[in-house]
Amino acid sequence: MNELYPLKFKPVFDDRIWGGEKIRTHLGLDFAPLNRCAEAWILSGYEGKQTVVSNGFLEGNEINELIEIYMDDLVGEKVYENTGETFPLLVKFIDSRDWLSVQVHPDDELAQKSGMPNGKTEMWYVIDAEENAQLIAGFNRKITQKQFLEHLHNKTLPEILNYETVRKDDAIFMPAGRIHSLGPGVLLAEIQQTSDATYRLFDWHRKDSQGKERELHTELALAAIDFDAFSDYKTNYKPRLNETVDLVSCPYFTTNLIELAQPLRKNYEEIDSFVVYVCLEGAMRIKCGDSPTTVAKGEVVLIPAMFDVVEIYPDVNVKFLEVYI
Repeated sequence: MNELYPLKFKPVFDDRIWGGEKIRTHLGLDFAPLNRCAEAWILSGYEGKQTVVSNGFLEGNEINELIEIYMDDLVGEKVYENTGETFPLLVKFIDSRDWLSVQVHPDDELAQKSGMPNGKTEMWYVIDAEENAQLIAGFNRKITQKQFLEHLHNKTLPEILNYETVRKDDAIFMPAGRIHSLGPGVLLAEIQQTSDATYRLFDWHRKDSQGKERELHTELALAAIDFDAFSDYKTNYKPRLNETVDLVSCPYFTTNLIELAQPLRKNYEEIDSFVVYVCLEGAMRIKCGDSPTTVAKGEVVLIPAMFDVVEIYPDVNVKFLEVYI
């Protein structure tokens, strides 16, 4: 059997009514024949939207097919034991030209009661934001379920939601249960559990071409929502050149930010997991195994768990997310 190597993938593009053009104009990904693109699923083992390898002798193979063959060599022993032959993370780019619906995701326990394999905890990293762009994260005060339902019934839900003005390089953790939405003018990278479990609560009274509003999932959402309020919803961090900066660490994933102007050698001997690099700016050459792999802005690369050491050579400067379990 040939040895594994750093794997690159062909994105799956998805259009929604709120999508824009920045996935092409800012990240250089061609989503033709679509006129606009809301989401690029750049690494996905989600049923029906699996990404396929775009480089090397495994080109054309879906990610889950490779887990079937290579098992813990690809994803790590503990990861394989816990999540089997479905790749456990979903990595996306999202471009919002309009407000997304106000929604919430269930946790694992709640999702499994509804027959889904797992819930959905996620994090967002803002790649680009127009001036005064906003998103919704949680509530602006602690409320009861009764108060929540009153606002929902009276169509005044936006009054109790917490609005955050976002800028480039902001990071926001969105655990399952936190009500949220993304506003216009934001381009971001999303790291999440492999799940599409979404309960829609409010859709800004939008109507489709038939004059119908989209379905809401109020009853399901009520069981999922965390009604607490928090003083700070953004991740506080300081960028440091040529160092690994922690952004989010939770049971489902760890996400770090790395910006390099010089070569870096990473040792992953102790993590027992695959590693994903999501390139946000610039380009780099990575070396593990026999041949170097070039990764440019808008691309993702998966480092199989069997590699303990990775050497990274930036092309002048590079900024990327480092993700593992």
